[in-house]
Parts: sequence; C-alpha cells; structure tokens
Amino acid sequence: MSAQSNPRIFDRRGLQERVAEWRKAGEKITLANGCFDLLHVGHIRYLRAAKALGGRLIVAVNSDESVRTLKGEGRPLVPAEERAEILAALTDVDAVVVFSEPDVRALVRELHPDIQAKGTDYTVDSVPERDEVFKYGGRVAIVGDPKDHSVTEMKSRMNQRPVTREIKPGQQRS
Repeated sequence: MSAQSNPRIFDRRGLQERVAEWRKAGEKITLANGCFDLLHVGHIRYLRAAKALGGRLIVAVNSDESVRTLKGEGRPLVPAEERAEILAALTDVDAVVVFSEPDVRALVRELHPDIQAKGTDYTVDSVPERDEVFKYGGRVAIVGDPKDHSVTEMKSRMNQRPVTREIKPGQQRS
C-alpha cells in the first residue's frame, strides 16, 4: 500500500477539508508533531496521551529535509512517506500530514487545532507555536512520558553493539 492510497494520510488541502468535516460533526481536534524517525515506545506514549485529550488526533510529520535540518546529516533513517504510513497504522492516529517547515506554526494557522500536544521535552512556555495557538483561543498540552527515549540514543547504542551473523554450512564469510 502506498502512502497516497492510505485514507489517513493527507496533503495539506485534503487535511483542511477533513478537519472542516470533523468540526461540522462537533469533533475536537488535537495536533501532535515530530520527526518519528524510528518509532519507539516514547512516541507511542506521546501519541496515546495526545489522543486521550479527546477528539481527533492529527500527527504532523517533519519532511526529510526538515529532519536533516533539525537532526543533521544521515537523518532521517526512514523516508517521510514511510514514517507517515507507519503512523497512520496506529489506532490512536486519525490523520497524518507531512510538513516541510521548521515547526508547525503554518499548520496551526491553517487548522486551528483545539489542542497542540507536545512532548515532555517542552514546557508550555517553550513550545515554538504556542503564540499561534493562543491567538485563536486554543491550548497547549504537554503529554507523554519523560523524554527517556530517542532515536539518537538508539542509534548510538546500535553502533556500539557488535553485529554477528550466523554462517550456515557451505556458506563463505564475506
């Protein structure tokens, strides 16, 4: 299945239309965002806590270019379309959109989520888009576990572990 055929993955215009439908039905909108380069338990706990705030959960995923800007060369490890598809498979996630800006201010202006959910590596005062959220009366919520998990740390641990490969009878070492 390609990301284009997944009914939970939207372009910006399609997402605006879906949000309008949800609002017409009386749904509350929560927006969460991040790189989600390698999905780990910290991501799952963050998204589950964001969904628990109520209503529909939209996850905005950084584009490959914005991940490189934020995390450096060699990142992302997984392309944006695949990260979006993985997130769209989660039951807590109602919609996924890829964005290329350095933060989600533009999406906040377009969607006016009722709640902007951020992870515990932020405080309400340090959320980059908080002023945009407050302009129209939205709120910022800090959710999830303490930031004890990261792709950078996982990558570091993987690089420290020796890789062993089983050699089958008749197979040569490479």
